[in-house]
Amino acid sequence: MARAALKVVGRQLSQRSGPGAPLLLRQMFEPNSCTYTYLLGDREAREAVLIDPVLETAPRDAQLIKELGLRLLYAVNTHCHADHVTGSGLLRSLLPGCRSVISRLSGAQADLHLEDGDPIHFGRFTLETRASPGHTPGCVTFVLNDHSMAFTGDALLIRGCGRTDFQQGCAKTLYHSVHEKIFTLPGECLVYPAHDYHGLTVSTVEEERTLNPRLTLSLEEFVNVMDHLNLPRPQKMDLAVPANMRCGVQNLPS
Repeated sequence: MARAALKVVGRQLSQRSGPGAPLLLRQMFEPNSCTYTYLLGDREAREAVLIDPVLETAPRDAQLIKELGLRLLYAVNTHCHADHVTGSGLLRSLLPGCRSVISRLSGAQADLHLEDGDPIHFGRFTLETRASPGHTPGCVTFVLNDHSMAFTGDALLIRGCGRTDFQQGCAKTLYHSVHEKIFTLPGECLVYPAHDYHGLTVSTVEEERTLNPRLTLSLEEFVNVMDHLNLPRPQKMDLAVPANMRCGVQNLPS
């Protein structure tokens, strides 16, 4: 059964985002914060969105978008990050017409604020916004309209999840968010997180439902684990959070 599921996932990915497929997908990496940035584009309409850009790699992303002949509509953030400054503001300058996007509940400034259920359209494709708070109050997951891919930010990581000990985090809220908004997706849905610290690039909903060492625990066990992680404070937090509250954007339109 596991082998059959892998075949389905592979076939789906090749059909949707392989060479010549209608959906273009690029997964890019920023090594200092171990952040994944995702470029999604409609090959025919030439419209694209970029999820979780990083300031230092924004010129790289802009260059790729130009080389591929795409028009970037939105630079989208899954939440207000504490470990890096978003590249949204710089991308607005590098690629005129691009708009910065973040959840309204993040409290951050941006050109466009999202609510739970809001769509992001690019060409023939749509990303559905699913509120997935807990790591921060404004965390969201973006789900492709056919439920084949989910971009989970820090809410759900590969065999892990985002921490809940700062930025108004709440372990109980995170547990319910993942189980209600992400684990209800089809098992073969590909999970693309905002970070990975072990060299893993993608998972599936079924893998995380059954193998995630934290989120397979009971609620009480999960809260206890999250309350005792004793992780160090993010090194860039004092710089990144204030900058990201402006969504990396300067000179927002009035």
